Amino acid sequence: MPHWDTVLAFTFPGQGSQRSGMGRPWVEHPSWEVVGEASAAVGRDVERLLLDAPMDELTRTANAQLATFVQSLVVLDAVERVGLSPAACAGHSLGEYTALVASGALPFADGALLVVARGEAMARAGEDAPGTMAALIGINDDDAEAACHRAEGEAWVANYNAQGQVVVAGTSDAIAAVSEIARELGARKVLPLAVSGAFHTPLMAGARPALRKALGDAVFAAPEIPVVANVDARVHSDPADWPSLLSAQLCGPVRWRQTIETLSGLGATTFVEVGPGGVLTGLARRIAPELQALSVAKPDDLDALLDAVAGHPADAWGDEGHAHQGEHLYMSERVVVSPCSGIFAPEESLAAPGTGLLPGTAGHGEGGGSSAVRIGDRVGRVGVTEVRTPFAGEVVRWLSVAGERVQEGQPLVWLRVVDEAR
Repeated sequence: MPHWDTVLAFTFPGQGSQRSGMGRPWVEHPSWEVVGEASAAVGRDVERLLLDAPMDELTRTANAQLATFVQSLVVLDAVERVGLSPAACAGHSLGEYTALVASGALPFADGALLVVARGEAMARAGEDAPGTMAALIGINDDDAEAACHRAEGEAWVANYNAQGQVVVAGTSDAIAAVSEIARELGARKVLPLAVSGAFHTPLMAGARPALRKALGDAVFAAPEIPVVANVDARVHSDPADWPSLLSAQLCGPVRWRQTIETLSGLGATTFVEVGPGGVLTGLARRIAPELQALSVAKPDDLDALLDAVAGHPADAWGDEGHAHQGEHLYMSERVVVSPCSGIFAPEESLAAPGTGLLPGTAGHGEGGGSSAVRIGDRVGRVGVTEVRTPFAGEVVRWLSVAGERVQEGQPLVWLRVVDEAR
């Protein structure tokens, strides 16, 4: 039976996680429709970016941010279709916009338009005030800050990523000086980053007017789940806070280590990186090694995510947090999804095991229904269409309730499957 005390926190990656052709594994998945919606919202061919753009084109700031944002939302849509949702979320830099869309604080179209405006504004700012970034490995926060001060130039800490990993940014000369001082202070490695500007520093101030204008046109709502902000690693539930937080994020450091610590303090037990790459998964494992961290970037990762939530994570995930091929074949839990859109009417004779609760009761009242189903049994109707299970097993949890309007592919019921041949 799934471990329902598992508390998921979704994290969303930022610029630098994009890869050429990263959308290709998702083309046949129902969640690919998100790409068409994004293209219509921003007036650009996002599908070509995700499928055919070479890395030199995809690395350009405006393209990288839009592509990463949309790819992450494709993956999020797929995760939601299997019935999983987070208790809290956060995003690294650009990923903060994805987190706000995921939380319901920002409409999808508004988020996409903001990401376009942000990417274009940051690209222009990088041309007007050239700069660079570098990752310092094996150095603590205080020494990284000291190295920036001692360089006596335009250099700042841009990302507090994890224990022993700090990103600095500034002018090329200043970052060269910071790198030398950091080595003297014990940094094991200095890794220059291939970026078009000194992000999250005062050198990005030129991007603020355009972003503020775009933020003024967006409609923010109160997040439906807690979202932890980059600027102060705190939860902000007032929608009026977010425009100023996103503006401040341009020129202020991303406090990612503190953000993960805040999510952990909120009760998160599993960090799920939703989108391309696996950088945030590695950081979460370093920041909170006692908790589970994994990444969903490909359709094959979905079943293993369900397996991990069901309480079988040990062998399902590789070193980078991605699912091993074929591991999902041994899952013991499955969801039955809706074959069409319409009003859901669950089979009244079914109940979750050990509770006596019938579908749609939401924890109220009692009944004497059975929890067992065989392959082909009806679990309900959507409109006039019968919903029959392709699996045999027991009802673990109802994911939709009687009278709810559901969409095609929406999860209806979670089963613990059994082998009918036994």
